[in-house]
Amino acid sequence: MLLEFTVGNFLSFKESVTLSLESGAITDFPENTFRKGKYSLLKSIVIYGANASGKSNLIHAISQMRNIVKTSAKMSSSDIFDVTPFLLNTGTEGKASFFEILFLLDDLRYRYGFEITPEKVHTEWLYQAKAQAEKPLFIRDGDTIEVSAKFPEGKNLAEKTRSNALFLAVCDQFNGAISGKIMGWFTFFNTISGLSHENYRFVTSRLLSDEKCRPAMLAFLDKLDLGFDEVRVEEEEFSPEKLPEGMSLAMRLRLSSDLKGSKRLIFKARHDVYDLGGQKTGQREFDLDTQESSGTNKVFDLLGPFFDTLLEGRVLVVDELDAKLHPLLTRALVSLFNNPETNPKNAQLIFATHDTNLLNYGHFRRDQIYFVEKDRQGATELYSLLEYKENGNTVRKDRSFESDYVQGRYGAIPYLGDFSKLFEAWQEPKKSLTT
Repeated sequence: MLLEFTVGNFLSFKESVTLSLESGAITDFPENTFRKGKYSLLKSIVIYGANASGKSNLIHAISQMRNIVKTSAKMSSSDIFDVTPFLLNTGTEGKASFFEILFLLDDLRYRYGFEITPEKVHTEWLYQAKAQAEKPLFIRDGDTIEVSAKFPEGKNLAEKTRSNALFLAVCDQFNGAISGKIMGWFTFFNTISGLSHENYRFVTSRLLSDEKCRPAMLAFLDKLDLGFDEVRVEEEEFSPEKLPEGMSLAMRLRLSSDLKGSKRLIFKARHDVYDLGGQKTGQREFDLDTQESSGTNKVFDLLGPFFDTLLEGRVLVVDELDAKLHPLLTRALVSLFNNPETNPKNAQLIFATHDTNLLNYGHFRRDQIYFVEKDRQGATELYSLLEYKENGNTVRKDRSFESDYVQGRYGAIPYLGDFSKLFEAWQEPKKSLTT
């Protein structure tokens, strides 16, 4: 279970900001929380903000920390980390980026993090807590790595750790028990884009072939009233005749050679057919890609990662969830996580959106709603609605969150100028060159 994520000096984040999934001391929508030991956690987090305010940067930061952890062991001594510090301040552009994550694993709390530049790991740490007090398992500062007696798997591995390799990943390579579990946890959560959703259709296909998962997925599709209640998957062998017209002969020959013998999956949505009297007469199949809407395709593509996360009790992070989707479809997807019946394993969802309808109809607690906003120096700030203060007071739960947000009450919206002056300038009569 994810407790919190912190990032600093990365992209638009100058100072460290923290996204917390621990619930606050409020009574709003208790079904949106769950207990794990002594912790009360949130099932979902929604992030709002203007374009270019830092929403995608926050999602990217979570994804990038995961990628760094998962790929560190595969890097060569000359490889560099893909990190960019905050570049709008001379005091940060050459400094290390900060990443830290708190999570629960086997009823223990872990705090793991590091500070890195593209060329090296500057600091790295791993703490473990059974109760309140944390105990360090290892602390890395430059070339020095101090390993606790409670972390025997790290013994004698400091000299085997390159400056551009994470010590955690090195311990995992040598079959460390704790490090292996932590590396597995980073595999346990995923980040996806709501814009490139086609990449996840294979997950949907895999789960549709699972007899245990298929009924629940089809039942969900049926409730969305997309016009069909059944999806059939078939395989088609590659044929050069399927290549687009106008393609050069050289490209056509190369693709024909590369794809020879390969197969692709075709998804057919089954619709009912009716006669003039409104009586059902049969069914007809539509190709999902070419005969269904882009929104329908996106919902279908996202079913895979959403249901996979719910079935396994994982963590899912989504950017641009609402793109191409009607607000009610977005709400339906999110409700899968907040509903105890569809989320019995307490999976967690973090997503960024512009869909303000969710503020009124999404049934979110104030500690589930986060905003990002840039200050005058271009640095992104992050705060929850529960943290936001009006004249020293917290926002009441009976406020109209959507109306207040659109009116700029909580910040994190675009500030637009007076466009009428542009039209006035265009409409001014042009002066003659001879006058």
